[in-house]
Amino acid sequence: MALEFIRRLDVPDGHGWRDIGCGTGAVTRAVLDGASPAQVVGVDPSESYVRYARQNVTDSRAHFVRGDAMRLPFPDGGASVAVSGLVLNFVPVPERAVAEMSRIVRAGGTVAAYLWDYTQGGMELIRYFWEAAVSLDPDCREQDEAVRFPLCEPGPLGELLKSAGLAGVKVDEISVPTRFRHFDDYWTPFLGGQGPAPSYLASLPQKRQNALRKRLRAHVPTEADGSIALTARAWSGRGVRPSHD
Repeated sequence: MALEFIRRLDVPDGHGWRDIGCGTGAVTRAVLDGASPAQVVGVDPSESYVRYARQNVTDSRAHFVRGDAMRLPFPDGGASVAVSGLVLNFVPVPERAVAEMSRIVRAGGTVAAYLWDYTQGGMELIRYFWEAAVSLDPDCREQDEAVRFPLCEPGPLGELLKSAGLAGVKVDEISVPTRFRHFDDYWTPFLGGQGPAPSYLASLPQKRQNALRKRLRAHVPTEADGSIALTARAWSGRGVRPSHD
Protein backbone atom coordinates (compact mmCIF):
# COMPACT_ATOMS: atom_id res chain seq x y z
CA MET A 1 0.00 0.00 0.00
CA ALA A 2 2.69 2.53 1.00
CA LEU A 3 4.81 1.78 -2.08
CA GLU A 4 1.84 2.21 -4.42
CA PHE A 5 0.98 5.50 -2.69
CA ILE A 6 4.52 6.79 -3.22
CA ARG A 7 4.78 5.63 -6.82
CA ARG A 8 1.53 7.37 -7.75
CA LEU A 9 2.94 10.71 -6.62
CA ASP A 10 5.44 10.43 -9.49
CA VAL A 11 8.01 12.74 -7.89
CA PRO A 12 11.29 13.06 -9.87
CA ASP A 13 14.50 11.66 -8.39
CA GLY A 14 16.69 13.62 -6.03
CA HIS A 15 14.17 15.54 -3.93
CA GLY A 16 13.90 16.03 -0.17
CA TRP A 17 10.98 14.28 1.55
CA ARG A 18 9.37 14.50 5.01
CA ASP A 19 7.41 11.56 6.43
CA ILE A 20 4.93 12.86 9.01
CA GLY A 21 3.94 10.35 11.70
CA CYS A 22 6.57 7.93 10.43
CA GLY A 23 5.97 5.25 13.08
CA THR A 24 8.31 2.34 12.45
CA GLY A 25 9.38 3.75 9.10
CA ALA A 26 7.15 1.91 6.60
CA VAL A 27 6.41 4.97 4.46
CA THR A 28 10.03 6.12 4.65
CA ARG A 29 11.09 2.71 3.29
CA ALA A 30 8.57 3.08 0.49
CA VAL A 31 10.00 6.51 -0.40
CA LEU A 32 13.50 5.03 -0.50
CA ASP A 33 12.38 2.11 -2.64
CA GLY A 34 9.99 3.92 -4.96
CA ALA A 35 11.14 7.51 -5.37
CA SER A 36 14.97 7.76 -5.33
CA PRO A 37 15.02 10.71 -2.90
CA ALA A 38 18.02 12.79 -1.94
CA GLN A 39 16.88 12.55 1.68
CA VAL A 40 13.90 11.46 3.76
CA VAL A 41 13.33 12.73 7.29
CA GLY A 42 10.68 10.92 9.33
CA VAL A 43 9.11 12.53 12.37
CA ASP A 44 7.03 10.88 15.09
CA PRO A 45 6.05 11.83 18.65
CA SER A 46 6.95 8.37 19.97
CA GLU A 47 10.55 7.94 21.07
CA SER A 48 10.21 4.15 20.82
CA TYR A 49 9.04 4.37 17.20
CA VAL A 50 11.82 6.79 16.30
CA ARG A 51 14.38 4.49 17.93
CA TYR A 52 12.99 1.45 16.09
CA ALA A 53 13.01 3.27 12.76
CA ARG A 54 16.61 4.37 13.26
CA GLN A 55 17.66 0.80 13.98
CA ASN A 56 15.74 -0.80 11.11
CA VAL A 57 15.89 1.72 8.27
CA THR A 58 19.63 1.97 7.78
CA ASP A 59 19.81 3.73 4.41
CA SER A 60 22.10 6.78 4.81
CA ARG A 61 19.48 8.97 3.13
CA ALA A 62 16.97 8.33 5.94
CA HIS A 63 16.89 10.22 9.23
CA PHE A 64 14.37 10.18 12.06
CA VAL A 65 13.50 12.80 14.65
CA ARG A 66 10.95 13.13 17.39
CA GLY A 67 8.25 15.75 16.90
CA ASP A 68 4.58 16.68 16.85
CA ALA A 69 2.66 16.65 13.54
CA MET A 70 0.92 19.87 14.61
CA ARG A 71 4.27 21.63 15.32
CA LEU A 72 6.74 20.16 12.90
CA PRO A 73 10.45 20.73 13.72
CA PHE A 74 11.32 21.84 10.18
CA PRO A 75 11.88 25.25 8.57
CA ASP A 76 9.51 26.82 6.07
CA GLY A 77 9.88 25.56 2.52
CA GLY A 78 12.78 23.22 3.23
CA ALA A 79 11.40 20.10 1.51
CA SER A 80 9.90 19.19 -1.83
CA VAL A 81 7.41 16.61 -0.55
CA ALA A 82 5.60 15.98 2.73
CA VAL A 83 3.69 12.74 3.10
CA SER A 84 1.72 10.99 5.83
CA GLY A 85 0.50 7.40 5.90
CA LEU A 86 -2.44 6.19 8.03
CA VAL A 87 -1.90 8.94 10.59
CA LEU A 88 -4.01 12.08 10.10
CA ASN A 89 -7.19 10.55 11.55
CA PHE A 90 -5.34 10.08 14.85
CA VAL A 91 -4.04 13.66 15.04
CA PRO A 92 -6.16 15.76 17.47
CA VAL A 93 -6.42 18.66 15.00
CA PRO A 94 -5.63 17.28 11.52
CA GLU A 95 -6.10 20.74 9.96
CA ARG A 96 -3.03 21.93 11.86
CA ALA A 97 -1.01 18.95 10.71
CA VAL A 98 -1.85 19.54 7.04
CA ALA A 99 -1.15 23.27 7.41
CA GLU A 100 2.24 22.36 8.86
CA MET A 101 2.92 19.94 6.02
CA SER A 102 2.14 22.73 3.56
CA ARG A 103 4.38 25.15 5.45
CA ILE A 104 7.46 22.94 5.27
CA VAL A 105 7.35 22.31 1.50
CA ARG A 106 8.56 24.78 -1.10
CA ALA A 107 6.20 26.55 -3.48
CA GLY A 108 5.11 23.95 -5.99
CA GLY A 109 5.91 21.16 -3.54
CA THR A 110 3.61 18.22 -2.91
CA VAL A 111 1.61 17.41 0.21
CA ALA A 112 -0.01 13.96 0.26
CA ALA A 113 -1.60 11.52 2.68
CA TYR A 114 -3.47 8.25 2.64
CA LEU A 115 -5.98 6.79 5.10
CA TRP A 116 -7.75 3.47 5.38
CA ASP A 117 -11.36 3.45 4.23
CA TYR A 118 -13.28 1.99 7.18
CA THR A 119 -16.70 2.07 5.50
CA GLN A 120 -18.55 -0.87 3.98
CA GLY A 121 -16.43 -2.42 1.24
CA GLY A 122 -13.27 -0.63 2.37
CA MET A 123 -10.95 -2.13 4.98
CA GLU A 124 -12.77 -5.47 4.98
CA LEU A 125 -10.77 -7.21 7.67
CA ILE A 126 -11.81 -4.46 10.13
CA ARG A 127 -15.35 -4.23 8.75
CA TYR A 128 -16.14 -7.88 9.45
CA PHE A 129 -14.73 -7.54 12.96
CA TRP A 130 -16.99 -4.63 13.89
CA GLU A 131 -20.08 -6.15 12.28
CA ALA A 132 -19.59 -9.21 14.47
CA ALA A 133 -18.78 -7.14 17.56
CA VAL A 134 -21.81 -4.87 17.20
CA SER A 135 -24.11 -7.85 16.67
CA LEU A 136 -23.08 -9.07 20.13
CA ASP A 137 -22.63 -5.68 21.82
CA PRO A 138 -24.52 -2.76 20.19
CA ASP A 139 -22.93 -0.34 22.67
CA CYS A 140 -19.51 -0.82 21.07
CA ARG A 141 -20.59 0.85 17.82
CA GLU A 142 -19.00 4.17 18.86
CA GLN A 143 -15.58 2.47 18.93
CA ASP A 144 -15.85 1.42 15.29
CA GLU A 145 -13.33 3.33 13.14
CA ALA A 146 -16.08 4.04 10.59
CA VAL A 147 -17.86 6.04 13.29
CA ARG A 148 -14.79 7.50 15.00
CA PHE A 149 -12.96 8.64 11.87
CA PRO A 150 -15.27 10.40 9.37
CA LEU A 151 -12.12 11.94 7.88
CA CYS A 152 -11.33 8.59 6.21
CA GLU A 153 -13.53 9.18 3.17
CA PRO A 154 -12.82 10.93 -0.15
CA GLY A 155 -14.85 14.09 0.48
CA PRO A 156 -13.53 14.91 3.97
CA LEU A 157 -9.95 14.06 3.01
CA GLY A 158 -10.12 16.34 -0.01
CA GLU A 159 -11.61 19.17 2.04
CA LEU A 160 -8.89 18.74 4.65
CA LEU A 161 -6.18 19.26 2.03
CA LYS A 162 -8.00 22.25 0.58
CA SER A 163 -8.24 23.78 4.06
CA ALA A 164 -4.44 24.21 3.98
CA GLY A 165 -4.69 26.25 0.79
CA LEU A 166 -3.34 23.47 -1.42
CA ALA A 167 -4.05 23.63 -5.13
CA GLY A 168 -4.98 20.85 -7.55
CA VAL A 169 -6.29 18.61 -4.78
CA LYS A 170 -7.06 15.09 -5.97
CA VAL A 171 -8.23 11.99 -4.07
CA ASP A 172 -7.78 8.49 -5.51
CA GLU A 173 -8.56 4.96 -4.40
CA ILE A 174 -5.85 2.41 -3.67
CA SER A 175 -7.01 -1.18 -3.18
CA VAL A 176 -4.86 -4.19 -2.38
CA PRO A 177 -5.78 -7.83 -1.73
CA THR A 178 -5.36 -9.12 1.82
CA ARG A 179 -5.32 -12.90 1.90
CA PHE A 180 -5.09 -15.00 5.05
CA ARG A 181 -4.08 -18.66 5.06
CA HIS A 182 -6.73 -19.61 7.60
CA PHE A 183 -8.91 -18.06 10.28
CA ASP A 184 -6.20 -17.97 12.95
CA ASP A 185 -3.98 -16.06 10.52
CA TYR A 186 -6.80 -13.50 10.25
CA TRP A 187 -7.62 -13.45 13.98
CA THR A 188 -4.11 -13.18 15.45
CA PRO A 189 -3.51 -9.48 14.59
CA PHE A 190 -6.54 -8.55 16.70
CA LEU A 191 -4.74 -9.97 19.76
CA GLY A 192 -2.04 -7.29 19.62
CA GLY A 193 -3.90 -4.76 21.78
CA GLN A 194 -3.02 -1.73 19.60
CA GLY A 195 -5.65 0.13 17.60
CA PRO A 196 -9.40 0.46 18.23
CA ALA A 197 -10.41 -3.11 17.31
CA PRO A 198 -7.61 -4.92 19.22
CA SER A 199 -8.12 -2.57 22.19
CA TYR A 200 -11.82 -3.36 22.27
CA LEU A 201 -11.12 -7.09 22.10
CA ALA A 202 -8.56 -6.85 24.92
CA SER A 203 -11.14 -5.07 27.10
CA LEU A 204 -13.51 -8.05 26.97
CA PRO A 205 -13.48 -10.95 29.46
CA GLN A 206 -12.33 -14.23 27.95
CA LYS A 207 -15.85 -15.61 27.59
CA ARG A 208 -16.95 -12.65 25.47
CA GLN A 209 -13.72 -12.78 23.44
CA ASN A 210 -14.50 -16.40 22.63
CA ALA A 211 -18.06 -15.52 21.63
CA LEU A 212 -16.82 -12.77 19.32
CA ARG A 213 -14.26 -15.10 17.77
CA LYS A 214 -16.96 -17.70 17.12
CA ARG A 215 -19.34 -15.14 15.59
CA LEU A 216 -16.64 -13.68 13.37
CA ARG A 217 -15.47 -17.08 12.21
CA ALA A 218 -19.02 -17.93 11.17
CA HIS A 219 -19.41 -14.78 9.08
CA VAL A 220 -16.05 -13.96 7.49
CA PRO A 221 -16.00 -15.33 3.91
CA THR A 222 -13.88 -18.48 3.78
CA GLU A 223 -12.65 -20.39 0.72
CA ALA A 224 -12.86 -24.17 0.38
CA ASP A 225 -9.20 -24.50 1.44
CA GLY A 226 -9.83 -22.45 4.59
CA SER A 227 -8.18 -19.29 3.31
CA ILE A 228 -9.80 -15.87 3.59
CA ALA A 229 -9.53 -13.44 0.66
CA LEU A 230 -10.41 -9.84 1.46
CA THR A 231 -9.66 -6.37 0.12
CA ALA A 232 -8.09 -3.38 1.85
CA ARG A 233 -8.97 0.03 0.41
CA ALA A 234 -7.39 3.36 1.22
CA TRP A 235 -7.99 6.90 0.01
CA SER A 236 -4.94 8.79 -1.20
CA GLY A 237 -5.11 12.57 -1.35
CA ARG A 238 -2.60 15.05 -2.71
CA GLY A 239 -2.23 18.74 -3.44
CA VAL A 240 0.40 21.32 -4.35
CA ARG A 241 1.52 24.34 -2.36
CA PRO A 242 0.76 27.37 -4.55
CA SER A 243 3.49 29.76 -5.61
CA HIS A 244 1.70 32.54 -3.70
CA ASP A 245 -0.02 31.51 -0.43
